[in-house]
Amino acid sequence: MTDLLWRDADADAPPFTLDAHPRAWELLRAALDLPAEPSAPAHAGADIVLRAPRLTDAQLRALRDLTSPGAIKTDSRERILRAYGKSFRDRVRLRQGAVPNPPDAVVYPATEDQVARVLAFCGANDCALIPFGGGTNTVGAVEARDARVTLALDLARLNRVLALDEISQTVTAEAGIRGGELERALNARGLTLGYAFEPPATSTLGGGLARRGELARSAHSARIVTPRGILEAREPAQLQCALGSEGALGVITAATLGVCALPKTENARAWLFKNFAEGVAAMRVLTQSGLAPTFAHLADAAATRWWRSVIVEESPRGWAGFVAQIRRQWFGDPRSEFDAGVVLVLGFANAASANAAWAQCAAHGAFDLGCAWAAAWSRARTTMPAWRDAVFERGALMDTMELTTAWADVARVQAALLAAMPAAQVWIEGVRAEPATLDLRITFWARLEAGREIARWEEMRAALIACARENGAALAAHAGIGYENGAGYYVPAALGALKALLDPGNVLNPGKWLVAATASSQAQAIEYQERFWNLPANAWK
Repeated sequence: MTDLLWRDADADAPPFTLDAHPRAWELLRAALDLPAEPSAPAHAGADIVLRAPRLTDAQLRALRDLTSPGAIKTDSRERILRAYGKSFRDRVRLRQGAVPNPPDAVVYPATEDQVARVLAFCGANDCALIPFGGGTNTVGAVEARDARVTLALDLARLNRVLALDEISQTVTAEAGIRGGELERALNARGLTLGYAFEPPATSTLGGGLARRGELARSAHSARIVTPRGILEAREPAQLQCALGSEGALGVITAATLGVCALPKTENARAWLFKNFAEGVAAMRVLTQSGLAPTFAHLADAAATRWWRSVIVEESPRGWAGFVAQIRRQWFGDPRSEFDAGVVLVLGFANAASANAAWAQCAAHGAFDLGCAWAAAWSRARTTMPAWRDAVFERGALMDTMELTTAWADVARVQAALLAAMPAAQVWIEGVRAEPATLDLRITFWARLEAGREIARWEEMRAALIACARENGAALAAHAGIGYENGAGYYVPAALGALKALLDPGNVLNPGKWLVAATASSQAQAIEYQERFWNLPANAWK
């Protein structure tokens, strides 16, 4: 069952191997003192023994009657592949063959009405329902821990583009469409979402909206199936409740999003700064001056060194071709010893914004690495999930988390995080800028101890989160709600009570929210119901 691995998620891509990236692998191997040969092979998926499905024959017949032929899957392969997402803990347990609580069946509805019927079935039969999306979730939001019979809901059959309004620049699509498919359909009409699905081969529209991130910012409306009926969320407050809920309030079946013209030229470039602080300063000025890039990625010195080793392998010019120019431009001496710096990669939807940004970067003294470097980085970043599995086989831990911090605190947070992990490799990258804040992606690497893979990961993750909070940072809001982030995600009491009203049987993705309850929760929920969902207080009585 090779598709248990991230590296095989994109069937069109060649299999990922460390042999294809010798320079990058050697950097990691030397830094962590890792063995040269594999030491932790993956468990064969076909050998994993699952608990038998707990649905009765009568329940299975009822589900099949409610959907369509072939919509209900109970074989081991389907259940294993829907048991976990893609967090480090998920991947380790899959590799070790530990799947103690798989879904009892996987349901592939073909229409929104079938989604509603399946949800009603779950309520009537005391079952839990977990919307799966593309399975790319990294915070434990698709894992079943409920003792009840559990169904995994896969909307792969709801994958159509329903409408394209080129005048209003909006697209309406079903939630099961893959990110790459939607973007290709838009590109054929000269349009784009301006957002990169990661990974495009497996992530879905509904999953991206349920996670809440850049994609959710472009949403104009969404259709959501709840145990209380089908809702059309249009108001900003409605969307704020529904998007990012990880399916705990309802199943997103379709959405309308804003699109923009596909740039006629490549508006992405890479710029080299002398240090991380100068790159951060440039990002802040760009953001606060209203130049909003479609993507921005600032790698610190350690990450730049590694990215450079990957990119150089596919660049005919290589790093050496830039070094003499950089030394001459920055130091006036092509023989200086400089061989470091940090790289900022920026992309824009239109040439005017891009040109203004390039001028800002140049004004900050950055060296222009060009479009080819940016394109090579864009290709290389899609391999990052595969690196995690590949280095695990060689005895190394690799994972990421995202934090958000005020611009004024970036330097302090960076220094504290690096000091907190003296025995590990830690990269810090600026990945998402707002006028007041910067999101930092933390990538951490360490040598593993056999039998303590998950324990070591938990220790490192907890230490990094504690360090971040002590220095004024927090988990990024778009990082998602799930078992991995449970300790940091107490939803407001009003939302918890709204969950109780929309989903009184706690059918939808149970256990993912931690609610800070108050005596006035019910009253707050009714206020949400009346003001934001445009429903009368007695609508569900």
